[in-house]
Amino acid sequence: MNAPLLYLASQSPRRRQLLDQLGVRHELLLPGDDEDAEALEAVHAGELPEAYCARVTAAKLDAALARRAARGLTPAPILCADTTVAVEDLILGKPEDEADARRILALLSGRSHRVITAVAVADGRHRAQALNVSHVEFAPLSAAQIDRYVASREPFGKAGAYAIQSQAAAWIVNIAGSYSGIMGLPLFETAGLLEKFGFEF
Repeated sequence: MNAPLLYLASQSPRRRQLLDQLGVRHELLLPGDDEDAEALEAVHAGELPEAYCARVTAAKLDAALARRAARGLTPAPILCADTTVAVEDLILGKPEDEADARRILALLSGRSHRVITAVAVADGRHRAQALNVSHVEFAPLSAAQIDRYVASREPFGKAGAYAIQSQAAAWIVNIAGSYSGIMGLPLFETAGLLEKFGFEF
């Protein structure tokens, strides 16, 4: 019996790795050149981080469902996710440049922040979504430490300007929550959602 198929509408190699860890057979369903995927991540004025993360994930899922239909692909559930880093109500997105990466890392230095990951799955008939919030405490960082990390290029393309599985792990004093959620796909919540679509764990 063939394992069920899942479409992953995410360019994150970490999400692919985490689905592999669960043993989920998946194929990528990425935006075409005619789609403005970045526009979906625009922050609305006054939007709280958890609400922002859930809304962006739902919008990505709507776009992916339309993409699957437009491409005439075999029907199968689609998974979307979005990860947001927040200090209190301030959303820290992907850094725009080196100066922005330094600003974000300086904000994280010596304090706790939230890593919020929303996951949503739909097959066209049914839809389910979950939200995971983890807390990460950073040690105080010197300007030299921040400069070295920015020079490594690791902060770019990552919410909050860092990856927990990178050298930034040396700065993490404490984690409360889901390590896989901080990586970008909370496996407990993801498995729970996928079980509603016929996957077994």
